[in-house]
Amino acid sequence: MRSYQALFRVPEFTPLFLSTSLRWAAGTVAGPALGTLVWMGTGSPLLSAVSMFTPQLAQVVGATTLLSAADRIAPRAALTLIALTYAVGTAALTLPGLPVAALLGISLALGLVASLGGGVQWGLLNEILPKDGYLLGRSVFNMANGLTQVAGFAVGGVLVAVVSPRAALLLAALLYLLAALGTRLGLGRRPPRASGRPSIRATWRANALLWSDRSRRLTFLGLWLPNGLVVGCESLYVAYAPHAAGTLFACAAAGMFVGDVLVGRVLPPSVRSRLATPLLVLLAAPYTLFLLRPTVPVAAVAVTLASVGFGASLVQQERLMAHTPDELSGHALGLHSAGMLTMQGVAATLAGTVAQLTSPARAMTAMAVASLTVTGLLALAGTRRRSAAPAPAPSATP
Repeated sequence: MRSYQALFRVPEFTPLFLSTSLRWAAGTVAGPALGTLVWMGTGSPLLSAVSMFTPQLAQVVGATTLLSAADRIAPRAALTLIALTYAVGTAALTLPGLPVAALLGISLALGLVASLGGGVQWGLLNEILPKDGYLLGRSVFNMANGLTQVAGFAVGGVLVAVVSPRAALLLAALLYLLAALGTRLGLGRRPPRASGRPSIRATWRANALLWSDRSRRLTFLGLWLPNGLVVGCESLYVAYAPHAAGTLFACAAAGMFVGDVLVGRVLPPSVRSRLATPLLVLLAAPYTLFLLRPTVPVAAVAVTLASVGFGASLVQQERLMAHTPDELSGHALGLHSAGMLTMQGVAATLAGTVAQLTSPARAMTAMAVASLTVTGLLALAGTRRRSAAPAPAPSATP
């Protein structure tokens, strides 16, 4: 499957695509609005950064307790319930007089609910599309994510600046509600992909099985760590340029869009399979310029260029699916998603702490250097693994 037109002819792809895009748009509008609300109330770079990524911090709890349900519950019901819960929770964030602790508590609860979303959603996508269509399909979702972020950050930035952060949060709640409606009406009823009752024991057993293979371990770490550390840089846009954060977020989304088009549609498989490490280097290197405290236009160019490197995740996900049994595809993709989002939340907290002690510019530089270091270590480990692999057995025929 090599064309976007073929993707949209697949039954259920379009409603899944549209409902997911609505949820992403809602999250894009809500994140900076919540960060701005906390910044206005506290003036703290740490709390502002953490508030935007608090739901991600709950992902690790879901990954270790709830993830076995990703392949054991009906996808339509699960995705509808998750969107409805987010609609209610996001609306609750607009209540006047809520202390910062309450805002963070609601965000954590939403993150725990959402920890199932990645596994259910991407497992369903893997089920809907033929085997050769997953990477192209995922690239379309990533491109949509980039476009919805550009639009969402623009709209959210205007609402925050002209009206209030609470108005942006109410718009996000409405978008989540529309996403729930689209999922319920657009997707067909499908049985769970795996049998058995979801449990903490089943979650741990599947996690252990997935983690037991060294190739999968390195792929998971490559999906989680370099990317998460760079998101720590992104979490400081508000603190670095409070009046231009929306511009920086939109530029990052545009760069991600370009990277997804290149990897998912333009580059042939023989080329893209070798680009994971170079793209991860590109993802972090431009952020080292922030040590010089560039002006907003220069920062916007650096952010756009860096975000092209997010295309590395498509290469890594294709590699992960090639090494994962079909009955664990949803769990593996959920573990990837939960681990990635958890790392993003951890990195945002770490970046905010460093910014609190030094400055946003220095913290962004430090996170970029850390990402480059991790990328180098993972590339070295992958090279050692390949060199240590046993040679193929000699052929029995001359």
